[in-house]
Amino acid sequence: MALVLGPILRHVGETTATIWVQTDNRADVEVLGCRSSTFEVEGCHYALVVVDGLTPGSTTEYRLHVDGTQEWPPPESRYPPSVIRTRGADRDGSLRVVFGSCRYPKTGDAALDDKLGVDALDCYATRLTGQPVSALPDVVILLGDQVYADELTPEARRHLAGRRSGSVRTKRPPGEVVTFTEYEGLYRHTWGDPEIRWLMSTVPIAMIFDDHDIRDDWNTSAAWRASMNSVPWWRDRIRAGLASYWVYQHLGNLSPTELAADDDYRKVVDSTGDCWPLLVDLADRADDDADGEKGLRFSYRWDLGTARLVMIDSRNGRILSGGSRKMLSDREFAWLEEQMTDGVDRVDHVILGSSLPWLLPPALGDLQTINEIAANRSGFRGRLAEKIRQATDFEHWPAFMESFRRLSDLIIGVATRPGRAPATVSVLSGDVHHSYVARADHPGTTATAVHQLVCSPVHNHVPWYVKPVLEYAWSPRAARVTRAWARHLGSPPLPMNWSDVGGPLFGNTIATLMTNWRTARVVFEQPRDDRALSEVTRVSLTD
Repeated sequence: MALVLGPILRHVGETTATIWVQTDNRADVEVLGCRSSTFEVEGCHYALVVVDGLTPGSTTEYRLHVDGTQEWPPPESRYPPSVIRTRGADRDGSLRVVFGSCRYPKTGDAALDDKLGVDALDCYATRLTGQPVSALPDVVILLGDQVYADELTPEARRHLAGRRSGSVRTKRPPGEVVTFTEYEGLYRHTWGDPEIRWLMSTVPIAMIFDDHDIRDDWNTSAAWRASMNSVPWWRDRIRAGLASYWVYQHLGNLSPTELAADDDYRKVVDSTGDCWPLLVDLADRADDDADGEKGLRFSYRWDLGTARLVMIDSRNGRILSGGSRKMLSDREFAWLEEQMTDGVDRVDHVILGSSLPWLLPPALGDLQTINEIAANRSGFRGRLAEKIRQATDFEHWPAFMESFRRLSDLIIGVATRPGRAPATVSVLSGDVHHSYVARADHPGTTATAVHQLVCSPVHNHVPWYVKPVLEYAWSPRAARVTRAWARHLGSPPLPMNWSDVGGPLFGNTIATLMTNWRTARVVFEQPRDDRALSEVTRVSLTD
């Protein structure tokens, strides 16, 4: 079969849609009369087909042809036809956003698969196959850890061990991918489930990465980067990880207009040979922060009727060199402010996506701030705090307090702006292996509701000790102690208070944010043993 992976429906506008595919060789790909030629990376072949001329507010069934032969849907398909649903005036008032993070693939090992539990996204896709087109969500947002490059399945480990021998084995870890083609295998395995493949072909998919897409604790601190840069295979790994992210995830996040203006994309599609040298340069620019800025921005914006999605790259976007400790560069913060405020008086709901939660359980957030204060010191105490930072994953927004306050100020500024403010500002996140809704009590007199919505994991094992620790971290008593400790050490006052109004939930979960004009609610569902999803929590965000 010429089609290796895909089609994956990515950015969809009122009259356009972008469809991503991977083929087994150089080819021309066609969807609804629109064509694109593949580009090559390390012997792998990819194409983005921009479909235009669609009708606003329409639903269009499509087929995909490779070199003139229909490859999707396959003849034996038991799933409904793949469709493109464009936005239009009649759909602007309602929105259904499905989101979650941390999806480990099926392993084929019965004991390990039983430990991981039932895949919530797989169950959601299965349910959709039996529902009408009108029940399809407007977008699925994957908030990080789409692949686990450092935690391989047993089969992937065996396959990798067979590829490495002699001196190479001593230079590269046996349980982690390093090359682009090894990443290709991870994506093909993770996205190759039939139900997931159908879902991704018919619902727009927005993505951002987190640490496991590259490596656990990626960009925790300058000390972490210095340590990893001394590892012989790390330069190959970060290049392969960032290049594969650009190909598999980032390109589809861009609108057709943004693609047309992207110099890197133009160079790739204009290339007549292997594009790997171009992607090496791209990855090096994306990784470097020596001048206080990144050479590539992975954050992006989608307009969804009267809602706006702004996805924040809170992992690669960090600035850690030269004594800095920032979640985003100054230039990217300025970009974020522009996206949040541009025409916001016409927006009912602002949705921010960040793989890492902005609002953590209060006690846990304070502990990360305390650790940052200690890690900034010189001598033994600073080195000890750095070891604790890496060992305990203290690298979320409160562990970058300057950036936390800056993001908080942006959110509060939108929520309290004079005139017509949005009805809600919601921050969607994952990573922390429990799910919850936290309401922020911000200063001001507007009715804008501000919430942190976390859904994690979609499919992964949560160690037994996590639940009691996180439940205690949400307790007001623990928060009073840690906040007093942080203030004693010099932490500035927090810009707002927050409390949990839904959860915490543990186990595999999928969440849906639903809006209807100025109202919004979020629903969390978990799979039962029979693979049906059951609602476990529902929270109104606008009461």
